[in-house]
Amino acid sequence: MAITVRIPAPLQKLTKNQSEVKANGANIKELIEDLEKNFPGIKERIYDETGKVRRFINIYVNEEDVRFLQLDQTILEDGDEVSIVPAIAGGGR
Repeated sequence: MAITVRIPAPLQKLTKNQSEVKANGANIKELIEDLEKNFPGIKERIYDETGKVRRFINIYVNEEDVRFLQLDQTILEDGDEVSIVPAIAGGGR
């Protein structure tokens, strides 16, 4: 099952400067494990030490936020698109 994963600029150094990669997994957690096999170090940037997605990382499946689905247990299907998006804090005046 091939899933397209959009990689944010801060993580592209781990994916050899690729902004999109292919990965496999029945759910987000398996997808991240597959990414880790091919791009060591990416998992620790996405998950915290307790095994949860870091609070400043947003993951979308076909433009739907996994926080409103089933988090890292969100089911994936062949052809899905996953975006990993670091949260950006805006500055005030």
